Amino acid sequence: MRKADGTVRAATDTASGTADWAGPALAAVLERVARTADQVGARFPLYADPKTGEWTTTGRGSWTGGCWAGLLWLRALSSGAPEDRAAAARCTERLGYWTDQDTATRGLVLWYGTALAAGPGGDEAAAALRGRAARACLAAYEPEWGVVPWGAAFGGPRLLARADGVPGLVPLLAGAPGGGRTAAYRHLTRHLALCLAEDPPRPAWRARPDGTWAACAEPAPGWSRTAAWLLLGVADGLRHLGESGLWEAAGRLVALRTAPGAALVPPAQDGSPAGAGHPPDTSAAAIEAVAALKLAALARAAGRGSEGDALMRWGERILHRLSGTHLSPKGALRDGCYDAARSLAPRHELVWGDFFFAWGLALRTGLVEPFTM
Repeated sequence: MRKADGTVRAATDTASGTADWAGPALAAVLERVARTADQVGARFPLYADPKTGEWTTTGRGSWTGGCWAGLLWLRALSSGAPEDRAAAARCTERLGYWTDQDTATRGLVLWYGTALAAGPGGDEAAAALRGRAARACLAAYEPEWGVVPWGAAFGGPRLLARADGVPGLVPLLAGAPGGGRTAAYRHLTRHLALCLAEDPPRPAWRARPDGTWAACAEPAPGWSRTAAWLLLGVADGLRHLGESGLWEAAGRLVALRTAPGAALVPPAQDGSPAGAGHPPDTSAAAIEAVAALKLAALARAAGRGSEGDALMRWGERILHRLSGTHLSPKGALRDGCYDAARSLAPRHELVWGDFFFAWGLALRTGLVEPFTM
């Protein structure tokens, strides 16, 4: 059902109710994907104006290109239409440029841009691209530092460890022959050790010549997506590495985000009471919802039933809130913040927010399974 202003309204007050709120929300987002595809053509959407819905686009997708490909694969899985599958495959093929670029965000681009292509019937080109990406990322691994460095593709120092260099890269590395699993585990645990060394977690660290790490000022502690990216990386690690010791890190991150007073949709930059003065970041909430649902499935499979139930409730609460409060009449997830420090797209629709929101809804409705990716 929809409110007078067009936002999706569930017929019950809680996400655990029986109302069909997730299905209509997913349908609305996928309708928006179809309109976006018509608008952007062969370019990649990045963020959209909240009033006009017009997208700012990039030619190669930047670090978010895999999210656009992932949205097209979700549309194809939902519709079953050959033309939708062909459009998703063409988009994924264009991500090949990033295979040899020096950036840890290859995980976001080349894992999330290819993993959903492994659905019924598979896509051989996407699988081949994923294999090339895995080998390239392993070749970039720096064993003395225990990370695939942030890289120089977007400028700045190369030897950084950043929370947004974790998601997607863990499963990519884990699938690379010849030491990939070891590199994936060390990459993940190095980032967890650094980021969780401070409270709130510090998202970025720079390698010093003496072998130690120095805290970076940007992104600052309190950045909305720090815990979200790390949680997604931990879920990837538990799924693809089978390291049960990662549950401790998962517990710390979940406790941080579900503590009394923690906002269900976090402020883009916390650091003052309830993030006063900062816009919300629905993209961070959407990432957390996916991580929570994946962790819930992993917990239940590991015999951690009560923990899994709590994670499932948290993930569903986030999706329910996003669907009821932040979803526009035309299927755009509003109130995402690209970069609060620069006031860049502070209350916009973000392509990665749409992707993780749609993926979470696809998990909630059963369109995809938790262990697909």
